[in-house]
Amino acid sequence: MTETTPGWLSSDELEMTRARMPILYVEAVPVRVDDSGEVTSVGLLLRIGPDGTVSRTLVSGRVLHHERVRDALLRHLEKDLGPVALPRVPASLQPFTVAEYFPTQGITAYHDPRQHAVSLAYIVPVTGDCRPRQDALDLVWFSPQEAVSEAVQSEMPGGHGVLLKQALAHAGCVI
Repeated sequence: MTETTPGWLSSDELEMTRARMPILYVEAVPVRVDDSGEVTSVGLLLRIGPDGTVSRTLVSGRVLHHERVRDALLRHLEKDLGPVALPRVPASLQPFTVAEYFPTQGITAYHDPRQHAVSLAYIVPVTGDCRPRQDALDLVWFSPQEAVSEAVQSEMPGGHGVLLKQALAHAGCVI
């Protein structure tokens, strides 16, 4: 694992940087697959936002200075899903999409009021025991059909519902 401690910014430095330039993120859609590689379920995190709202979200986080994308992806998967989730990071680090988050709504389907961010999005099969950590309350597994239902999609702010639909379409799920 790459040493990333010197890559952390203070809260003030991060806020100043977010106001001036795009920040690079990775996002992961954790999935369970059957023996033929078809997606059988999708894991969504349940979080409480700073404003007290409860929402469903994907694994997501910044890529630190001098950190490889693969290492950032693994770090955030372990942080959010626990150390024994056993993620299978794709051999090719080509994302299934690049999501561009803007602080202004309506430019793209993705919105983050804090910043302009560019996110590389991956579908990551996990085979181990997932136990949410850090700021996630729970991890719930949904069938692909449940994950794209209006009820679940309405709980996914900022465009994560759109990203989830794109991931399932990329994986060949017929919804």
